[in-house]
Amino acid sequence: MLVRFLIIAFLISGSISLAYSQNTNNENDTLILQQLKQYPRKNSLPVRRPVLFPETVVLSAESNLNLKVNYWRNLTSFGLNINQASFSDNWSAGGVNSLALGGQFAYKTDYTRDDKNFVSELILQYGKLNNKDQLSRKTFDRIFWDNKLALKLSKSWYFFGSINFESQFDLGYSFSKDAQGNERRTLLSKFMAPGYLTQSLGFEYKPVKHFFVRIGTGTARQTFVLDTELYKTNPKNFGVVQGKSFRNELAFQLVSAFDKDIAKNLHLNSRYSMFANYEKLTGIDNRLDVTLTANVNRLINVSLTGIILYDDDTSNKIQRSQAMAFGLVYKFAN
Repeated sequence: MLVRFLIIAFLISGSISLAYSQNTNNENDTLILQQLKQYPRKNSLPVRRPVLFPETVVLSAESNLNLKVNYWRNLTSFGLNINQASFSDNWSAGGVNSLALGGQFAYKTDYTRDDKNFVSELILQYGKLNNKDQLSRKTFDRIFWDNKLALKLSKSWYFFGSINFESQFDLGYSFSKDAQGNERRTLLSKFMAPGYLTQSLGFEYKPVKHFFVRIGTGTARQTFVLDTELYKTNPKNFGVVQGKSFRNELAFQLVSAFDKDIAKNLHLNSRYSMFANYEKLTGIDNRLDVTLTANVNRLINVSLTGIILYDDDTSNKIQRSQAMAFGLVYKFAN
């Protein structure tokens, strides 16, 4: 019995001794590995600071840098609108075959240098509508060319001189029906009947680029009716004495314009003009043009145009015109 106890005690003590020796060896190996680790030193790769040697370069008077300043700003746009509808003969809802085509060209140039400013704007518009079994009609027809030269007096005020021309391309008619129900037309206007040439001197208020007001205290306007027989179908003859082709007026003129993007892809262009003949201040001519354009993308837009006009030399009532168009437009600036 004693012998068995001694053998068991010997085995237990041997196991404890072996475990202790293995643990000691592991700690020694860990210490050795930590001592073998190497860490890079700070700034182990020193970089030398560059040495700069500044040198002054003197340009001779003959040096040509080919530097040019362009004081001109140009904007050109083309527009084309097409509307078409067709129906079969047995279309139960009714309708009439039609085709409408319209085009517009606009060019604006602006020269600004020091206290001098020159602006020229040209607008050409023409549109035609054809309905089946009806005479063709114009939807719009305008020639407008405005030129202005201004000298800056202060931050927002200029002294200006301007000249503009306005007329139309095609014959203009009124339409009616005779006793048999046949459509007939009466000639009202044509190219240079009327035609307007207006010269103005005065002061311009322009606080921002997209808005101005011109006050033309010295304004002269010539009205041309080159067709001296036009009064037979248009008795008012645009204020020109029957049988004559020319009329001159001295007046006070007020012109205001607003041209700006009022929202993303939404542009507003408006122009108001007032013409008051010094000889007849009771009959003041007024015209308001407003165009709202929404850009669908770079080439497609939708435009809504409205015109309100009062001119007692053409009609005793207020005249109105409205058009909506969907079409193509291309603009480029330089």
